[in-house]
Amino acid sequence: MSLNTFGHLFRVTTWGESHGPALGATIDGCPPGVPVEPGALQHWLDQRKPGQSKFTTQRQEPDAVKILSGVFDGLSTGTSIQLMIENTDQRSKDYGEIAKAFRPGHADIAYHLKYGLRDYRGGGRSSARETAARVAAGGVARSALATLVPGLKITGYMVQMGARKIDRSRFDAAEIGRNDFWCPDPVMAVEWAEYLDHLRKDAHDSVGAVIEVVASGVPAGLGAPIYGKLDSDLAAAMMSINAVKGVEIGDGMAAAELTGTENADEIRMGPDGPVFLSNHAGGILGGISTGQDVVVRFAVKPTSSILTPRRTINQAGDEIDLITKGRHDPCVGIRAVPVGEAMMACVLLDHLLLDRGQTGGVRGEIG
Repeated sequence: MSLNTFGHLFRVTTWGESHGPALGATIDGCPPGVPVEPGALQHWLDQRKPGQSKFTTQRQEPDAVKILSGVFDGLSTGTSIQLMIENTDQRSKDYGEIAKAFRPGHADIAYHLKYGLRDYRGGGRSSARETAARVAAGGVARSALATLVPGLKITGYMVQMGARKIDRSRFDAAEIGRNDFWCPDPVMAVEWAEYLDHLRKDAHDSVGAVIEVVASGVPAGLGAPIYGKLDSDLAAAMMSINAVKGVEIGDGMAAAELTGTENADEIRMGPDGPVFLSNHAGGILGGISTGQDVVVRFAVKPTSSILTPRRTINQAGDEIDLITKGRHDPCVGIRAVPVGEAMMACVLLDHLLLDRGQTGGVRGEIG
């Protein structure tokens, strides 16, 4: 069992390697009648694909998605949907020197210790290239959500690069698509550009980042107590993204610094139902959505493949210094934004379908 599948009713299996002929996703459980068009899926893949700026890997991949099954006349049929993305710009020769050596901070040594062999070309399944399949699947989930919950919206953006955080008083959602960093703070976007330019050209280094993903218009009642919590599945989904090392829901770790009076989201009655006066919980209480914005953040580690020599060992046990050549992201968090959005979409759709199956959409009344 290699565990390449996630989800309960909306199930996604990803397949393929960074330098193989293709990669993709098999989707099972998509409701029938959902519009699924290659152009709509391509829109999301184009946001993630490499080579779009000097701040991402210069590997040139069109990431053109092909729909092989499960769609007829532009609509999902209810059967499994097979999506394929061909790899066209592999440069496997760049990885010849690490065939028998382990890159520090990378999955090389863990894969070798577990399986006894590994695809060293670009990291195989451990490569961020695997996330293209998730974004394609997320496009299908978005289409289903747009059909079932028309007002639901998912927005991701970067809130931190290294130690440099955005100033939330300058938060402007319109800025997110205007810079190379999905940054809602126009001042910080300029600072990040200067900082990352120095790292990649002068320091031959990389840096981590924090991504925030917000889903607004999420219906109350998604999720279940204890082992079916919406936040548990969101945390698992975000943590499964390659290079992610931490996940927060709502205030997350910062909640430990608050008192009970500060942390509890007080409630008043509005004309259309309950109104929360704050959202420290990130839109989820007891594992179940409250109708507020669902807020998730995840931390992406610095890219492990850098041109600065690092101490390591090879397969024979020799101690060596290693420089990793090739085309790599100086801040892989940039391209993680559309991946986080895709995972949010997949989990929300999965829980929407679970809720329909358990409750039929019935809700408790207030007032």
